[in-house]
Amino acid sequence: MIKNTFLFLAIAILLTAQKPNEQGLKDIFEDSFYIGVALNSRQVAPEATQEYALISSHFNSLSPENGLKWALVHPQLETYNFQFGDEYVALGEKLGAFTIGHCLVWHQQVPNWVFESETGEKLDKEALINRMEAHIETVMGRYKGKIKGWDVVNEAFNEDGSFRQSRWFEIAGKDFIKAAFKKAHEVDPEAELYYNDYNVWRASKRKGILDFAKEMKAEGIQIDAIGMQGHYTVNGPSIEEIEKGILEISEAGFQVAITELDVDVLPRPRNSEGADLTINYANSPEFNPYKEGITPEGKVQLAKRYEEIFKLFEKHKDKISRVTFWGLYDGRSWLNNFPVRGRTNYPLPFDRDMKLKEDVYNGIKKAVEH
Repeated sequence: MIKNTFLFLAIAILLTAQKPNEQGLKDIFEDSFYIGVALNSRQVAPEATQEYALISSHFNSLSPENGLKWALVHPQLETYNFQFGDEYVALGEKLGAFTIGHCLVWHQQVPNWVFESETGEKLDKEALINRMEAHIETVMGRYKGKIKGWDVVNEAFNEDGSFRQSRWFEIAGKDFIKAAFKKAHEVDPEAELYYNDYNVWRASKRKGILDFAKEMKAEGIQIDAIGMQGHYTVNGPSIEEIEKGILEISEAGFQVAITELDVDVLPRPRNSEGADLTINYANSPEFNPYKEGITPEGKVQLAKRYEEIFKLFEKHKDKISRVTFWGLYDGRSWLNNFPVRGRTNYPLPFDRDMKLKEDVYNGIKKAVEH
């Protein structure tokens, strides 16, 4: 039985290892930007041998998919769970990767108790900010010097550039964002600090984000980069819209991080752009056309889309610090359940068997071929 186990592990490593003379994605873009991947708890576990072979071959930056979000790392007032975080950071150290923390403050996946007193009454502004700062100090402080960059605040703006009316904003206004960045810098002055959001390619949303980021910077509050979540489809947004976002962020004095890259190959209901988790639909054949496998035409479309996206990123490599895929392989992508539940999606460079899609790989590689 032990022999069989070792044989299986050896085969798994061979299946995910690079072919002879095949460059890992991180090596292709070695002189351009970090190539990152978001990982879940299974993938950071020490026994995740097959995943480790894939990660070590292709990525030099890591992001946590869910394990450091408030509800998981700090589920109760006096309770913290650092199992994921410790294993995640250990993996990053083993790989010598540029390790990211995601995310300290968000309106999703945060327990109700965060906003309430022990008697269930709504906290006032001072009490809420104190509670937020204690969370940042504990979580960020534990990994000081090990996690190199943090998504301090996530998704705090609406599509029109106004502030999202979250519970954070209802109690503390925009000052909760400023306080979060101030505290993060205080806890680890060497860490890079980011604001992260989806649909930053949209001019109205981007203007609100950049106006506020410049306001913070003018007040001496550290903010190093704007995270442009790359939740794209095969049809949009246009390369021109994405490029405009990259240029405007850079012109405003911030680095660009492509933080959550994937390409949805399936049709979507209307009003489901970006990553608003409140938008969700029941499964239906109309929105799940590749249940038995993606068509040859779909494969070509996906590869072409990745090729044009990475050509754009390579064109602006002087402005982009990192490109991070949101998920390791198709079978574990969140897009199997968003915006339509229970779908079979194919949004990443690695298929459901953790094998590299050669057509997507070749398309991406063309970005650096002259």
